[in-house]
Amino acid sequence: MPLLAGGLLELPLGVLAGQGRRRRLAILGGGVVFVLTLLGVASARSFAVLVGAFVAFYPASGAFVSLTQAELMDTWPDRHAQVMARWELAGSIGAVAGPLLLTAVLASGGGWRDAYLVLAVLAALAWLGRWLRGPQAAGTGTVAGAGTDEAADASGEAERLPWTVRAREVLEALQDWGTVRWLVLLQVADLLGDVFTGFLALYLVDVEHLRPAIAALAIAIRAGACLAGGSALIVILERVGDLTVLRATAAAAAVLYPGFLLVPGVAPKLAMLAVLSAASAPWYPLLQARLYGSLPGRSSAAVTLSSAAGLAGGLGPLAVGLTAQAFGLGWALAGLVVVPLAVLALIATARRT
Repeated sequence: MPLLAGGLLELPLGVLAGQGRRRRLAILGGGVVFVLTLLGVASARSFAVLVGAFVAFYPASGAFVSLTQAELMDTWPDRHAQVMARWELAGSIGAVAGPLLLTAVLASGGGWRDAYLVLAVLAALAWLGRWLRGPQAAGTGTVAGAGTDEAADASGEAERLPWTVRAREVLEALQDWGTVRWLVLLQVADLLGDVFTGFLALYLVDVEHLRPAIAALAIAIRAGACLAGGSALIVILERVGDLTVLRATAAAAAVLYPGFLLVPGVAPKLAMLAVLSAASAPWYPLLQARLYGSLPGRSSAAVTLSSAAGLAGGLGPLAVGLTAQAFGLGWALAGLVVVPLAVLALIATARRT
C-alpha cells in the first residue's frame, strides 16, 4: 500500500517542481514532511496512522531526496557517474549505520520508536544543512568551469517552462530507446539488488537450513561488501569508463551468482556473497547516471520517469514471492541467474561515450 499509493503521489513531483527556485522550495517542503512522517511513525498508536505515515513518506522522500539528486546532476553535468558513485556510497554508509543505530538504541533500553525519533533528528539536521546551503546554478560544479554561463542560462530558461512542456518531455523520453534502456536496466538490476537482499535471509534459513544467526551475518556481510564496492568505484571511475565497469561487473556477477547458489559450505557461500555484493554495487549509481545523461537539461523528466519505473519495479518482489510459492524459494532465486546476462545484453546496445 505505501509503495503503490505513495509512489503514485510521488509520480508528478519532477514535472511540477521543475528547476531553480521551485525545485528548491519543493526540496525544503519535502524535507519538512519527511521529518514529520518519521515522527508520525514513532508516535503511531494505530495501524491506520502507521500506514498513513509510510504512504506520506514516499512523496516526501521523492521531494527531499530524489530532487536533491537531480539538482546534483544539474550542478555536475560532466561528472554524473562520479557524483552518483558518491551518492551511492552515502547510501551504503547508511545501510551499515542503520542496524548499528538500532542496536545502540536497543542496548540503551529504547525501542524501535526511539530509533525513528533519532532518525527524525538526523533528517532535521540534513534539512537544516540543505536550507543553509542555498541555491546553486546548474553547471557550477563542472570540473573545468567551461560553459558555466551557458548552463546557468539554460537553467533559467528551464525554470520558466510551464509544467505542460516538462510533461511532454517525459512522454518524448518514453519514445527514446536510449532512455528506456536505462529505465529497464535499473529495474532488472534491482532484482539482484534490493529484491535479492529482501529474500536472502529467508533463503539461507529455509532453503540452505542455516541458523538465523548465520543469515543475519550474511546480511551484514552483504552490506559491508556493498560499502567496499562503492568505495572502490569512486577510485576506479577516475581511471576506467562507466560502461567498462558495468560490463566487467555484470560478467563477474554472471559467474558469481550461480556460484553463490551452488557452492557448499557456510564459509565459501559467505565469501561468494561478499564478492558478488561488491561486484553488483556499481550497478545502481552508474545506471542512474546514464539515465540522467540520456536526458541532458531534463533532470525533472528523469525524476518522474524513475518514479514511474520504480512503481513497475515494485512488482519484482511480488513476482519472486509468487514463484517461490509455486515452485519453492530455491527455484525462484535460481531464476535470477538471467539478471546479469540481461544486464550484459542491454548494455551491449549502448554506445561508448
